[in-house]
Amino acid sequence: MLLLWRFLILAASLLTMSVVSCATFLPLHRAFPLNHTLELDQLRARDRVRHARLLQDVVGGVVDFSVRGSPDPYLIGLYFTKVKLGSPPREFNVQIDTGSDVLWVTCSSCSNCPQSSGLGVQLNYFDTASSSTAGLVPCSHPICTSEMQTAATECSPQSTLCSYSFQYGDGSGTTGFYVSDTFYFDAVLGESLISNSSAVIVFGCSTFQSGDLAKTDKAIDGILGFGQGDLSVISQLSSHGVTPRVFSHCLKGEGNGGGILVLGEILEPGIVYSPLVPSQPHYNLNLQSIAVNGQLLSIDPAAFVTSSNRGTIVDSGTTLAYLVQEAYDPFVSAVTAMVQPYATPTIYRGDQCYRVSNSISEVFPPVSLNFAGGASMLLKPEDYLIRVGYTKLHYGASVFRRFKEEG
Repeated sequence: MLLLWRFLILAASLLTMSVVSCATFLPLHRAFPLNHTLELDQLRARDRVRHARLLQDVVGGVVDFSVRGSPDPYLIGLYFTKVKLGSPPREFNVQIDTGSDVLWVTCSSCSNCPQSSGLGVQLNYFDTASSSTAGLVPCSHPICTSEMQTAATECSPQSTLCSYSFQYGDGSGTTGFYVSDTFYFDAVLGESLISNSSAVIVFGCSTFQSGDLAKTDKAIDGILGFGQGDLSVISQLSSHGVTPRVFSHCLKGEGNGGGILVLGEILEPGIVYSPLVPSQPHYNLNLQSIAVNGQLLSIDPAAFVTSSNRGTIVDSGTTLAYLVQEAYDPFVSAVTAMVQPYATPTIYRGDQCYRVSNSISEVFPPVSLNFAGGASMLLKPEDYLIRVGYTKLHYGASVFRRFKEEG
């Protein structure tokens, strides 16, 4: 059975933001093994948690991350990389997230934090006392003042340390304090590899975790935020003159997955750029239209306009893709009309699905998402449909889901 998803948060497929000159390599690994599967409802619940958080709140250089991961959302296509912090350097596995800003890792003093991981990785903990270059960030630091302060930054009368607290919609979250220490990476200038490059950055040291963050089956050392804020690693390395305030990101959607993550611009012939919506806290694009089998759908352009609670956001941590009702309904209707009589429409757990006996590539039409600047994302049936059954008939669910506005 094939189920159709609804889209106004664009799950990370391609993001290129613009200058190049020196690079750093950090290997990315899957956060979850290929045999780790979840139900669709669990994926939706995870995305709702992320969306709640999203609603709240020229230099030379290139840093190159090798990307690994499966495109199958039932395998929770999360990705993580290794970063080295402190002196002597200690290695941490951190999940990559374009939807948040702060890099944080688990502190050795963390309470209620996992001691083991079901992902097959060893958990590491940052100890400020064991790093000769670590410094505690005081309340007088700019990140705790109005100059750089974020909604997650705190400075209580009971402490002189600048702290933070991230709370998620399902009650899970992390609390800790900010640390200043050395961030190590391998830099590349031209074709020469320059090892042991470093820069001092500010990052979070988590002293408490709750909810899903505290569960051992999904445990990891922290999160590497790739957002636009001043505290993101991109912004901090740019301020040090290490890299441009630019990154290029592509998650491969076929085969064994993988992709590209580069701090810097990928100079690739044929790349078409779509401008970011200015003055937005996240990476918003102007989605202008949707076409099914080359035919533009009749959708009011107002459905795609960026506002306080709407807009097309590219987010590497969102598993599914979401459309507002005004766009989702015409999309489903167009697909349904084109696949009959070769596919039988049906409702599965409240979602639009299809029963098919042939290959979906022979039955379902191509889809394109058209953005400002002439950039189009072309989707094959395998890109917007998911199999949800394993009989002779295919039961699948689409990557598009109806987006319910919050607040």
